[in-house]
Parts: sequence; structure tokens; C-alpha cells
Amino acid sequence: MYRLSFLCSFLEVKGLSSLGRFIIRRTLSIIPMVLLIVAINFFIIHLAPGNPAQLISGLEQPSPEVIEALEEQYGLNQPLIVQLGLYYRNIFQGNLGYSFIYGTSVNGLIFERAGATILLTVTAAIIAFIIGTLIAVWVGRRKTKVLDSIFSVLAYIFYAMPSFWLALVLILTFSSTFKLFPTSGMFNVRESYEGFAKIGDVLYHLALPCATLALIQIPVFFRVTRSSIDQVHQDEYITTFTAIGISRKKIFKKYVLKNAILPTITIFGLTLGYAISGAALVEIVFAWPGMGRLMLDAVFRRDYNLLLGIYFVMAVCICLAILITDIVYALVDPRIRY
Repeated sequence: MYRLSFLCSFLEVKGLSSLGRFIIRRTLSIIPMVLLIVAINFFIIHLAPGNPAQLISGLEQPSPEVIEALEEQYGLNQPLIVQLGLYYRNIFQGNLGYSFIYGTSVNGLIFERAGATILLTVTAAIIAFIIGTLIAVWVGRRKTKVLDSIFSVLAYIFYAMPSFWLALVLILTFSSTFKLFPTSGMFNVRESYEGFAKIGDVLYHLALPCATLALIQIPVFFRVTRSSIDQVHQDEYITTFTAIGISRKKIFKKYVLKNAILPTITIFGLTLGYAISGAALVEIVFAWPGMGRLMLDAVFRRDYNLLLGIYFVMAVCICLAILITDIVYALVDPRIRY
């Protein structure tokens, strides 16, 4: 803390803006946070019952000699604190280890799957954020109990729906019955599209899984924004502005919406942070080649390095999402910079 305060004082002397110092403080706080998350995940995974050496051997009842040789090969026989130190060393070298099950580097596996998951989850989050916020603003401006009740009930229904069930319903409706969208995959493996044709094919396959995630997330943004609008409407300064004759439209656009959107930005930032982990069940139903399925395989097959690598990337993404959210907060409300 002393070094961090000294650095901020130095930057202030150099004339760095308050926003710049705010960003640096938040960025420096990410490093110990990620290292702590890695340590917690490391001990939880390694203390779970089961022996990965037995799964690596591929035998139902391997001999003790085989298990001992595999533990020696992969360093599983060393004390946990030593293994953690070696893992930290590998992280700082940009190496997330070697997958026991897939027989290749964890970096390569995550790199192959991360793009598909980010495309799916980030697209769904953006669509859900826009639609949920617009509906909440539309309902909030009209202040009609009937509209509020209808959309609130719909929000509860969609929020309570299991993602895999909704995915199956969309497949049965729009794929099996109306033949409008494909049932699975990220692109048509029988075609060799290039350029815009390939992009169009990916978007065509993206429609149903993205709609599934968006329909589940829209209620979250709607409820948060709607509740925040009601809360801001009850503030005293809103009553004062109304009493002195300022139009309701101007009050809503300039004061209510600007303050009510802050909690929604927080939810959106956290949603983006978890994007790298993917929506495992939705990816499985639609056979989407993303991180969700990879993470489930790592859990079921006790692939320590792969699971730790996924959790490490998740931790970094979540911390970066929180950082970006804080920066947006600081831009929207300058008081937060201090």
C-alpha cells in the first residue's frame, strides 16, 4: 500500500490527471487479485478427491508402478506449495502448462476455443443489454402499471427458464419445425466458404444459441434498470426539478437515465467478464465449439493444467471487466475518480 501511495503521489506531481491515477490504481490492484484467485483455485482443484494419474493411464485399474511413474512425469508427487510455485513461474513465462488428456499445450487449446465463446457470449450480452435497457426505459417513461406488470412477469418467466430447455425449444421450433436455422455447429462443414460468405454462415449458425443466451439475460438488465429508474425518480432533486417546471422529458434524459444506468453498466461488465467461461450447457446443446464444453471435459477428466488455465483466463477477464466498468463509471460520474 505504501508503494502504491508513493507511485500515485509521484504521478500527481508529474501532472497526471485524476482519471489517469484512478486507472493506474485499479490496474495495479489486478495483479495480486489474480494471483490470489489462482492460488485458491489451485488448492481447491488439487484437494478434490480422485487421482488424475489414473485417468491419464487410460486403465481402469492401473498398477501402482504406472501411477507412480505418471505422477513423477507430471510433477504430481511434489508438495502442493512447490507445485503452486512452479505454476506461478510458468504463468509469468506465458506458459499455462500441458494438457494431460488432449496431449497438447493449454495455451493452444484455450486459443482455439476462446474466439467462438467470446463471439457467442459477448454478442448475446450486448444484445441483452441494449434490448433490456430500452424496454426498461420505455416502460419507465410511461409509468403504466399494466405494461410494468406484463414485462415484469415475462422477465421472471424467461429468467427462470433453464438455458438448455430454452435451447431445445428453439431448436424444435425454428430448426425442426420451420427449418429456418441449423441445429448445431458454428459453420457448415460441407461448404468451403470464404470472405463475407463465411461470415454470413457463422452468423447464421450463431442466431439460435445467441438468442438463447440473450433471452435469459434480458430480464436481468430489464429488472436492474427498471428498479434503478424507480429509485432515482424518488430522489429529492428530481422532485425539485419537477416543482420548478422543468419538463419531464428533459429530467428523464439528463438526470434520471444517466444515474439509473450505472447499476446496469456494472451488470454488463460482470457479464463480459464471465464471457470467456462460456455458457457450457448452451454450447453443448448447439455443439458450439467454445470454452464451456472444454471446461466441462477438464472437470470430468481431472485435467488439472487445463482447468487451471481456464480459471486463470477467467480471472484475468473478470478483473479486466471490473477495471473497464470502473473506468466507465469514472467517466459517467467524475466523483468516483476520487
